[in-house]
Amino acid sequence: MAAPTAPTAVDFHFDVMCPFAYQTSRWIRAVRDQTDLDITWRFFSLEEINRAEGKKHPWEREWSYGWSMMRIGALLRRRDMAELDAWYERAGRALHEEGHKPHDPDVARHLLAEIGLDPGLVDEAIADPTTHDEVRTEHDKVVAAGGYGVPTLFFPDGQCVFGPVIIDPPTEGDAVLRLWHAVTAWLEFPHLYELQRPKTEADGRFIAQTFKPYLEARDWVSIDRGKVVDLDRMATPD
Repeated sequence: MAAPTAPTAVDFHFDVMCPFAYQTSRWIRAVRDQTDLDITWRFFSLEEINRAEGKKHPWEREWSYGWSMMRIGALLRRRDMAELDAWYERAGRALHEEGHKPHDPDVARHLLAEIGLDPGLVDEAIADPTTHDEVRTEHDKVVAAGGYGVPTLFFPDGQCVFGPVIIDPPTEGDAVLRLWHAVTAWLEFPHLYELQRPKTEADGRFIAQTFKPYLEARDWVSIDRGKVVDLDRMATPD
């Protein structure tokens, strides 16, 4: 029996704050380069999903780290999906590879200028309350599907997959499509829910070393489903 045809389109939900989503975004762009995959970039808020009881929602704050970076992205997407693509790539690379702070408004303005866009779009996005609505609507879609993090992928047939979670993504050669085919093979089995590799201490150290620029640049605590993730400690064995 022939293997099912891989999808030609995907909705990729991300938060610029997430180091795992950033690594996966590098790979999905390589899939696009090799297959003409149509990527629609969409949003999901780690700040909201991990919000402590009694704390303000991100849409109740004047500026809120990942949420505000996505509000900038929402405004750019109205103009051209390619502008959001470029913004996510540049802001993500700044945070996760270079150790800069795209969640600082001045840095965000500088990065927009770097990719040939008007730095004033930062202030325009924050002044427009409807950018809150776009981010929140797309965040709520993931939550309604049972999602809790990123990367989350939605496919044209309506199926939703969390992952792949990878920190050394293939970005060239045959491995790019081998991983794509492994991921999309899940769509043939809608009741296949989990296939997970346990992380060893060595894996933890590798993850922490890979995420070192992010760890040095972040101004927040990493939380996964209500628990603080101490990536700094993972980098230093007892």
